[in-house]
Amino acid sequence: MSAQRIYDTAPLGSLIRFSNGQPRPPARFSRKLKAWNNDNGMGRLVERSPEHIGTNYRSPATFTLHLGNYGSQGTILMVVRRHYSVESVLNFEIAEMPRPGMVRILTPIGDREELQYLAPDMVSAETWMAEHRYHRIRAEVVPDPDPVMLPAMLGRAA
Repeated sequence: MSAQRIYDTAPLGSLIRFSNGQPRPPARFSRKLKAWNNDNGMGRLVERSPEHIGTNYRSPATFTLHLGNYGSQGTILMVVRRHYSVESVLNFEIAEMPRPGMVRILTPIGDREELQYLAPDMVSAETWMAEHRYHRIRAEVVPDPDPVMLPAMLGRAA
């Protein structure tokens, strides 16, 4: 599936698998394996950004995958996220979508929203929000079916 199709159809919170289509090299080829791991993996869809057309340039639509948190003793030291353009040549696949009844915890960033956490239920979401203070945070229960809301579709109430 193309990057554009992921942008158009995958709901926030989906696990997305990405691949360059090449077979995994043997472990003894450490440099080749490191390069392969850079183009092959899985992450959670946390943000979409619409296309931007400026006076001198054009920036295609992008989406962001959260690949992991790294730290020690309960303290997160590094958050790894990757931004992909809808023009990416990698192959993408929806590995898992959020189940109905799960709760997305979202924060607004300009005209788009960013997923901070995907909770299994509202009680867990409220507990997480009490522990993690974000400005203008909100909880959204995943509906059945889960429609995809692109950043351009998000309107502001007057």
